[in-house]
Amino acid sequence: MRTAFSVSKSIPAKVAAVVIPVAASGPVPAGVGLNRAQLSALGFEGRASQTQTLPPAAGKTAVRVLVGIGEVRDLDTSVLRNVAATAARACARYESMATTLPGVMRGSAKVPTQAVVEGIALALHRWVALKNDKSGLSKLTSVTLVSAEKSAEVQAGMLMGIATSTAVCTARDFANTPPSHLTARQFADHAVAIANASGLEATVYNKDQLIAMGCGGLVGVNAGSTEPPRMVKLVYKPTAAKGKVVLVGKGVMYDSGGISLKPSNESHAAMKMDMSGAAAVLATMGALRALKVKTQVTAYLMCTDNMPSGSALKLGDVLTMRNGKTVEIHNTDAEGRLILADGLSLGAESKPDAMIDIATLTGACLAALGKRMAGVLGNNAGVIDQLKASSVRTDELLWELPLFADYRRMLDSNVADMRNIGGPLAGATTAALFLNEFVGNTPWAHLDIAGPMDADGDGGWLNRGATAYGTRLLIDFCANFTKPAKKK
Repeated sequence: MRTAFSVSKSIPAKVAAVVIPVAASGPVPAGVGLNRAQLSALGFEGRASQTQTLPPAAGKTAVRVLVGIGEVRDLDTSVLRNVAATAARACARYESMATTLPGVMRGSAKVPTQAVVEGIALALHRWVALKNDKSGLSKLTSVTLVSAEKSAEVQAGMLMGIATSTAVCTARDFANTPPSHLTARQFADHAVAIANASGLEATVYNKDQLIAMGCGGLVGVNAGSTEPPRMVKLVYKPTAAKGKVVLVGKGVMYDSGGISLKPSNESHAAMKMDMSGAAAVLATMGALRALKVKTQVTAYLMCTDNMPSGSALKLGDVLTMRNGKTVEIHNTDAEGRLILADGLSLGAESKPDAMIDIATLTGACLAALGKRMAGVLGNNAGVIDQLKASSVRTDELLWELPLFADYRRMLDSNVADMRNIGGPLAGATTAALFLNEFVGNTPWAHLDIAGPMDADGDGGWLNRGATAYGTRLLIDFCANFTKPAKKK
């Protein structure tokens, strides 16, 4: 993350731009120098995320960027995050800006400040590592958050926002990186580096170890590749932990579909992002210590690519998974659930209080919910409700889909315990029902982020390309986790 944030009780003298929040009604801030009628003549009404640039005030050098916050009664952190993102883009040509946005909501400024920092940092983020022309990067690298009366709250919120934004930018960078530059082995190396910097325990398992452990799903999906698989186990252990959570991330570094080859160049080109779940989990783990999270969290990153070759997984093959269940392959492009199954099996063995998997899993979920929300399914209402609450706080939207047990018969196999795909209907549900076979009695929820894994353009806190969807949601979930009641 290139943006540096600081807190001040007043606007710095040498700042290049001052962002002034203006509500849709009520008094106009004194620094604007115009009344409502004059602002309306410019086309500025104070609607949320509306902007208007004015020249410096008399005797000043900083341009004034007005940003609408809408009606104050309707303002929440989701609106504020997007307002801050719009303000950042409006100031992208300037090297520095100052703003009082953290103080526009009533009550404590801590959470609003976190939202402001997230909006600014995520709107400015760009992945340009492979571009010779870096002109697409914003010039804005210094942001001052101004608060005369709540500077301590703003400081605390700023540090939280820096931690969450850094995590999202990290996950975006991984998901945007092409498979030529990020293999399972390289991703595992990055995971170890992040673990070392973040106080995590890290263990990397190679192919031989995975075979010995009985991880038939991960090894089977990897069969067609010249690149070996990796599983990375990360453990965060705070003192006096208040609960134990397991996270499992799908890390398919590139998904061709295998023998069931994907049908179009467009779908192939997006499949560097099929490891977005693992990227979100890794980034989440890297943020826990900085945020002083009190939950013990163990993560499994299940990493491989899915390629066609003479040694690739074939339709009709049967795999034996970590928990001993056998799976008949009816579609090699339904590979994500196979590698998640091993991770969930391992996670369940440790008997955590809750387990979450996150994956770009099904086109069915994308078709049902579109690109702005993820699906959530699970066996425990308490876990799902906590995820929904985190969704509201982070603006990473979730919609619950049914884990309808009657559809389990769609996975029945004549030769194995189950098939890996259930047919053309209810694909998001049958995929989750497959995963449910590997969690035992553990309270569990599945996040299908196939829809929001990427954005088609810039808007609010989202930028074109990989979104790192689920990163802030998982961080918030872990930070606020309480043990759910287990199903009887």
